[in-house]
Amino acid sequence: QVQLVESGGGSVQAGGSLRLSCAASGYTYSSYCMGWFRQAPGKEREGVAAIQDDGRTIYLDSLKGRFTISQDRAKHTMYLQMNTLKPEDTAMYYCAARLGYYYGPSYVLLTTSPYNYWGQGTQVTVSS
Repeated sequence: QVQLVESGGGSVQAGGSLRLSCAASGYTYSSYCMGWFRQAPGKEREGVAAIQDDGRTIYLDSLKGRFTISQDRAKHTMYLQMNTLKPEDTAMYYCAARLGYYYGPSYVLLTTSPYNYWGQGTQVTVSS
């Protein structure tokens, strides 16, 4: 049973930082992709960043330079460092995993379709 557990969310003031973690368990695949998504009330879930098993990353263009995705494959953990947070970053943040090698274009990893597993989410609230 694959499980993804997010942590690190919270409430911060604009300009602050948070580091989200996603701990994965229950699988033995050596190839997998992971991604971060967010969903604000009344809005669709959007891809924030994704990382492939060779370390290649892709980001939502508007977040480049503020958010950084990384992973520690030995710990089966993915991270999202979020700096200079803005009120519009307020959302529930979800991690997702796709097991097995990914052959498609990287931009598709910012959509929900490639992913097999999802976490329950962690809330991020940024106040002005």
